[in-house]
Amino acid sequence: MRLAVLLLAVPALYAADPPLLTLEQAGAAAVKNHPRVSAALLSSLAANQVVLETRSAWFPTVAGSVTGAGALDGSRLAAGGLNNPVIYNRLAAGVTVGQLVTDFGRTANLVAASRLRAQSAQQTVEATREQVLLQLHQAYFSALTNQALLRVARQTVQARQLVADQVGELARSKLKSGLDVSFAQVNLSEAKLLLATAENQASAAFADLSAAMGLDHTAHFTLVNPPMPGVLPPDSKPLVQLAFAQRPDLAVLRLRHEADLKFARAEADLSRPTISALAAAGGLPARDEDNLRGRYLAAGVNVNIPVFNGHLFTARRQEAEYAAQSSQASLRELQNTVTRDVEVALLNAVTANQRVSLTGELLAQARQALDLAQSRYDLGLGSIVELSQAQLNVTSAEIRSAGARYDYQLQRSVLDYQTGSLR
Repeated sequence: MRLAVLLLAVPALYAADPPLLTLEQAGAAAVKNHPRVSAALLSSLAANQVVLETRSAWFPTVAGSVTGAGALDGSRLAAGGLNNPVIYNRLAAGVTVGQLVTDFGRTANLVAASRLRAQSAQQTVEATREQVLLQLHQAYFSALTNQALLRVARQTVQARQLVADQVGELARSKLKSGLDVSFAQVNLSEAKLLLATAENQASAAFADLSAAMGLDHTAHFTLVNPPMPGVLPPDSKPLVQLAFAQRPDLAVLRLRHEADLKFARAEADLSRPTISALAAAGGLPARDEDNLRGRYLAAGVNVNIPVFNGHLFTARRQEAEYAAQSSQASLRELQNTVTRDVEVALLNAVTANQRVSLTGELLAQARQALDLAQSRYDLGLGSIVELSQAQLNVTSAEIRSAGARYDYQLQRSVLDYQTGSLR
C-alpha cells in the first residue's frame, strides 16, 4: 500500500516533505511498471503458446461437414481432374477424424525445441528484469549523489556568504582592502554558480529516476541511503563461476542452442516416413435413393514416404545444423565477455572502495587546512588568496567524498549484475 502511494505521488514544486523512497521500493516499482519488463513477459507467454501449437500434431483432428449437391441425371465431372466421379443429388452431414500415428520422432523434437525456446523466453524476462534493476540502481545512486552535491553547494554558499559579509564589514572599517572584498565576492559568485548547476542536475536526476521506475511523470522523493555492502571477495574466479551459473543472458543462449539442436534433429527426421490414419462417417437424409445409401463409414491408413523433392529436406537439415553451430559460437563469445566483465567490475569495485577512505582523509585534511587559513587570515598573517584556495579545496573534497560513497555502492550493484545476483 505504501509503495502504491509513492507511485501515485505527483511532484510538487513547493512540497516541504517529499515521500521517502528506499532502493528496494524503487526496484519493486521498476520491475512492476517498466514497459520493457512487460514486453518481455508477454513475449514469454506467447512462446508458451508455441509449445501448445507444436503439441497439437499429437492429437486427433476432427472436422464436421455438411454438403449439398444437385446435378444433371447421369452427369459426371469430365474436366479438371484425373478421376471421373459421378455426381448425385444429395444432402449429407458427417464427421472426419484424422490422427498422426507416427512421424518417427520429428514432432517430439519440435515440441522439445519449442519448450526450450519457451524457457529461453522466460530467462529473457529475468535478463530484462536485471537490466531494468541496474538502470534503476544507476539512477537512484545518481540522484543520491546529486542530492549530496546540492547540500554541499548550499553549505558552500552559506559559508562564503558569511566570509564575504565579514570581509565587507572589515573593509568598511578600513581593516581590509578592496581586493579582499573582490576576492570574497568572486568566491561567493562561484558558489552560487555551483548551486545553480547542482539544482539543475538534481532535478534531472529525479527525471531519470522516475523514468527508470517506469513512471509517466517526474516524481520527487526523499531518498534513503542504503546500507554499505559487505566485504569484497579477494578473487574473481568464484564470481565468474557464479556468473556462469546465474546469468540469465547466458541461460538464454544456452537454451537457444539446445533448442537449435532439437530443431536440427527434427529437420533431419523430415526424410523419414509419416504414418497417419483417417476415418469418416455420416448420414444422407436426402439423397438419390437408387444410387446412394443412407449412411457411410470408411477408414484408412496412409504412409507417406519422401523420395525426392529437389534436396529441400537436405538443405533444411543443413541450415538448422549451421544455426545450432552459430548459437554455440555465440554462447562461447558471451562466456568470454562475462569473464572479462566480472573481472573488470571487481577491479572497479575495489578501486571505488579505496576512494571512499581516501576521499574521507582528503576532506579531513582540507577542513584542517581551511581552519588554519581562516585563523591566519583573521590574524592578518594570511592573504585572501590563501583563504580562497583553502575554501576551494574543501568544496572539491566535499564533492569527491559525497560521490565516492555512492559510486562504490553503484559499482557493487554493477558487480552483482555481472554475476547475476542483482535483486
